[in-house]
Amino acid sequence: MKYETALNELIKNALKEDIGDGDHSTLSTISADEEGKAVLKIKQDGIVAGMDVAESVFRFVQPDIVFTVFKKDGDAMNYGDTAFEVKARVHTILTCERLVLNSMQRMSGIATLTKKYVDKLSGYKTKLLDTRKTTPNFRLLEKAAVKIGGGNNHRFGLYDMIMLKDNHIDYSGGLEKAINNAFNYVQQNNLKLKIEVETRSLEDVEKVMQTGKVNIIMLDNFTPEKIVEALKIIEGKYETEASGGINLENIESYAATGVDYISSGAVIHQAVSLDLSLKAAIISN
Repeated sequence: MKYETALNELIKNALKEDIGDGDHSTLSTISADEEGKAVLKIKQDGIVAGMDVAESVFRFVQPDIVFTVFKKDGDAMNYGDTAFEVKARVHTILTCERLVLNSMQRMSGIATLTKKYVDKLSGYKTKLLDTRKTTPNFRLLEKAAVKIGGGNNHRFGLYDMIMLKDNHIDYSGGLEKAINNAFNYVQQNNLKLKIEVETRSLEDVEKVMQTGKVNIIMLDNFTPEKIVEALKIIEGKYETEASGGINLENIESYAATGVDYISSGAVIHQAVSLDLSLKAAIISN
């Protein structure tokens, strides 16, 4: 599904959840033809994310809004800054307010934390990947925020890549069986899917090298020293990913090994939403 289509579906469902049978607070107090404007005020330093989402939310409800941007996704934001101004019917502004704020606050928190991780990788070849440790029905925006912060999206879901993790391997009856089953499945169904396999020891790495038929080797919960040993075994024949127990304090030691990717679920599930507010005002005639 294209991003725009998926975003519109997300917006539709989120508004339905919030509005129900009507925004009665607004309907009961403000006439339907009242025009207004609102500005998004920054109340916390960080990286702004979700500008396109905010505009899309307002336009979903009222296509002819006037949306003026003062920040773009990925920009640094400081307390007191203004990110955008929107002119629309007051009903539109008040109905969209919470969805816009919830989305942008969450996305800006993720982008801000992601940039901290990415900055630690400066000077190394290693790239940062996110994971599927996301909020149900909000993955689209959380992964978009990772990209805005300078990170890279790993697989989006279970459908766009084969990743053989510990449970797949154990249920399959072993590492070699899991790899062979996955490889045969891809060939038989004529699928263009990469295969990544998780290894838990240097012995597992040796088995993968003997079996082949994969694209990426994940080195799960390896120390940096063990990763160096694993990379000597792999000899650049496969892409490599380090995962497990990696944080802001130790990420550089992992990058220094020369591993291709470091994956971190923390950039999403440990991100703290940033403080933003939407201030509305009636337009004087």
